[in-house]
Amino acid sequence: MIRLIALALLSFLLPASLAEAAGLRLASPDLAAGQFAPRFIYDQSGCGGGNLSPALAWSDPPAGTKSFAVTVFDPDAPTGRGWWHWVVYDIPASLRALPQDAGAASGANLPQGARQTANDFGGPGYGGPCPPPGSPHRYVFTLYALDDDAIAASGSGPAEVAAGLEPHALAKASFTISYGR
Repeated sequence: MIRLIALALLSFLLPASLAEAAGLRLASPDLAAGQFAPRFIYDQSGCGGGNLSPALAWSDPPAGTKSFAVTVFDPDAPTGRGWWHWVVYDIPASLRALPQDAGAASGANLPQGARQTANDFGGPGYGGPCPPPGSPHRYVFTLYALDDDAIAASGSGPAEVAAGLEPHALAKASFTISYGR
């Protein structure tokens, strides 16, 4: 388990050249200002947001991409291992976007075939930012272009699924947004 967590954390330290070489790009029209609007903030634990996942869009996946995965990770959480806010995988290779609220706990807004794990809040789907007061955190959104169309991750937690993406990654693209309260 510790090895899987270490592999997942290591993935955030790898050079961005992997994504740049392939040309893969990730963006969010909802986070274009570099800020989280209240509708994307967690809705419990003293945070009063709408807990909607932001829309995401990507382009230029490498040849051979059979599926995509998206992770949202907070490396600043005081857990010693970070905090997983969202892991969604088996996104069909034909797609180039996820709509706002694709990370609904019900999974109803995910594209057909896509799956999501529980987040570190303990529930399924997206869990928005909610750092302790006075402690801004970074939230790393990462898109993986994968060489497999069905990641074997059933029953695994978010760190294990994220670590399992690495061996299948043809390319990655990321952006980071900071948030504090």
